[in-house]
Amino acid sequence: MSVEHRAGVFWRWWAAGTTSYLGSAVGAVALPLTALTVLDASAFEMGLVAAAGYVAWLVIGLPAGVIVQRLPLRGAQVGADLARAVAVASVPLAWWWGWLTVAQLVVVALVVSFANVLFDVANSTFLPTVVPREQLHARNSLTSATHAATQLGGPSLGGVAVQALGAVPAALVDAVSYLVSAALLGSLPARRTDAPDRWPPVRAMIGEGWRYVTRHPVLGPTMWTATAVNFVCGAQLAVYPLYLVRELHAPPALVGVLLAVEGVGSLVGAALTPWITGRWGTARSLVVACLVSVGGAALVPVGAGAPAYLAFAAGNVLFAGGVVVLSVTTRTYRQTASPPGLLSRVMATVRFVSWGAIPVGGLLAGALAGPAGARATLFCFAAATALAPLTLLLSPIRRLRDLTDLRVDAPGAPEPVAAP
Repeated sequence: MSVEHRAGVFWRWWAAGTTSYLGSAVGAVALPLTALTVLDASAFEMGLVAAAGYVAWLVIGLPAGVIVQRLPLRGAQVGADLARAVAVASVPLAWWWGWLTVAQLVVVALVVSFANVLFDVANSTFLPTVVPREQLHARNSLTSATHAATQLGGPSLGGVAVQALGAVPAALVDAVSYLVSAALLGSLPARRTDAPDRWPPVRAMIGEGWRYVTRHPVLGPTMWTATAVNFVCGAQLAVYPLYLVRELHAPPALVGVLLAVEGVGSLVGAALTPWITGRWGTARSLVVACLVSVGGAALVPVGAGAPAYLAFAAGNVLFAGGVVVLSVTTRTYRQTASPPGLLSRVMATVRFVSWGAIPVGGLLAGALAGPAGARATLFCFAAATALAPLTLLLSPIRRLRDLTDLRVDAPGAPEPVAAP
């Protein structure tokens, strides 16, 4: 494949992902507001909708890599896009016919959740096949920055779309984005792979990856730290719309803006991560980032009226910025420290555990927000955020400046090098 052809394939791949992410960001505002303003959903029902959006990581998170490996890669991507488009488009159709229920929103979120898992794994696997190794770092950085930008602009666009069109019709923006993504991905060259005569047992491969991560003195603690953070993220996904609409009485457009400031924190965190880790070291930066996230989560539910909007925005920026520093630093360590033959299973194991905490947090937050209220629930989960730095401080990481200072010959047999 020529350099020019590779570049053209990459930009089509990038455009497909960007369109899909932007539509998803609009849908992340439209669907919760549909549940709240059209169906008058309870706090527990909001928790169900939020949890359904991530529960697939608990169900197929571990074997997703094996599933994608055994399917035509481009076909898996296009199929996931089409499944998501049909599911989301069913919401306005059911509404126009007078059939829309909270149960349907939960089912739609479930379908999108399972398709997201397969799409994300396939999409990240496709990139190295069209980008030269020496360009992977730059292309991944561009993709991460683009994703943060869609987090910033998507919710604002979603809030405006809901304000102008109504919550249900705005969901069509999400459905159309998946169709555009499917068309772009369908134009890409198919990846050719030689399947083995006999695949290794899935259970054995999963078990090997699980044991490696959980016994590793760095990978294990950082996985549990990410799990604590994502547990709180799940609660925020469920309770934020409830808090903004029913307790702060924010209009839809403002809801979109306030949710979008997470993208500001993500962009700032991504931009500052190299400087922060270079100045303080990767291990110390993880602890600081987690402490910043604790402070941000505690600031979110403070105040009333206009000061509450400012507190929510500032807390959201701080929390998101800390989470991005944690995410980028730990992901880079996993990619460089894991044996090549185990890398995909290491990534799958970490995502299964840490992303699987999102629906659990959403369900618990939805159940608690009904009797206790959204503000009290957010304070409770802000306290739970403290588990993230605590996990790091109880591990060998507390003695390090950089994660690579911990020399590991085999999981369970580390040779720590204390930070000066």
